[in-house]
Amino acid sequence: MNQSRPKVKKSRALGIALTPKAVKYFEARPYPPGEHGRGRKQNSDYKVRLLEKQRLRAQYDVSERQLVRAYERASKVQGKTGEALIIELERRLDALVLRSGIARTIYQARQMVVHGHVEVNGGKVDKPSFRVRPDDVVTIRERSREKHPFQVAREGGYAPDGETPRYLQVNLKALAFRLDREPNRKEIPVICDEQLVVEYYAR
Repeated sequence: MNQSRPKVKKSRALGIALTPKAVKYFEARPYPPGEHGRGRKQNSDYKVRLLEKQRLRAQYDVSERQLVRAYERASKVQGKTGEALIIELERRLDALVLRSGIARTIYQARQMVVHGHVEVNGGKVDKPSFRVRPDDVVTIRERSREKHPFQVAREGGYAPDGETPRYLQVNLKALAFRLDREPNRKEIPVICDEQLVVEYYAR
């Protein structure tokens, strides 16, 4: 999904830093872009829910259609639909490549998968939306490992600031990780009030 809008502007519009580079810009200008960015805004219930949905979409870099499909699957799961939706998105291959520290951003993770650098259980997978299951082992293909981004990843250059999520077993030196179990919502580092997203789609 190629988006021409600069990530920094998009980050400010949504109120979240979508890339490490956007963090410092966002801290300097914590208001939406444009000449009216600092103005007071009237927010309707619909607009609040729409913004939350857009924030979730941006953090996983998914299309509207992909998010709708994830919501439909989540709505069939027992328990809270919002939590099931986040877990559903978190099991995407590109999201887990990001969480593992092999990629720096969701955009880079997506590119790594699309370009055929990633294997799941020994077989090449080039679909970012591939849903990883517990006990699946994800590795970088042998022929890709000497490329610069993977050398940086191996040395921990893209490792997340906090702890690696507990649902992942990561070996950066081997450029490999395993999904040990389904994530819990509390463990997933996504900024979202998922109940608002559920309300948006349930309206």
